[in-house]
Amino acid sequence: MRRISLSVVLVALLLILAGLAFVAYQFNLSALNEPGQTETYLATRAKRWLVGKSARGPLPPAPPSNSSNAALGEMDFMEDCATCHGKDGRKPTDIGRWMYPRSLDLGSPGVQQWSDAELFWIIKNGIRLSGMPGFGKIHSDKEIWNLVQYVRSLGAPQKR
Repeated sequence: MRRISLSVVLVALLLILAGLAFVAYQFNLSALNEPGQTETYLATRAKRWLVGKSARGPLPPAPPSNSSNAALGEMDFMEDCATCHGKDGRKPTDIGRWMYPRSLDLGSPGVQQWSDAELFWIIKNGIRLSGMPGFGKIHSDKEIWNLVQYVRSLGAPQKR
């Protein structure tokens, strides 16, 4: 009886290993190909959950929301963020379009639905393996809050 149980466990392990090997063999590591719907859905859900959980911790107080702070944020944006997200924050550059995952349009509903605390956390800490660096070691908390205010301003309808 014990020998049969051991055999069943070994066969199950071998099947699992064979399945993992098959998936690993099929996986394409290239950043040039667009990800599939399943990969995009799972990665987005995991990112939203992890950022939301992380942003619940204590955060430094935000400065008043005003156009002056957003303008200061825009200056930092042009220096550090425009290289990937584009000068207007809405049209990623060639570098940003070919990163994996792609750089986002910061005025898009997908970005604008993040809370201020979540945006602060993302800018300060970055997102590992996404190309989004953390700026917490080179910018003060106030400067990061100014960047949050600038990103918020990108969600407003554009004047033409």
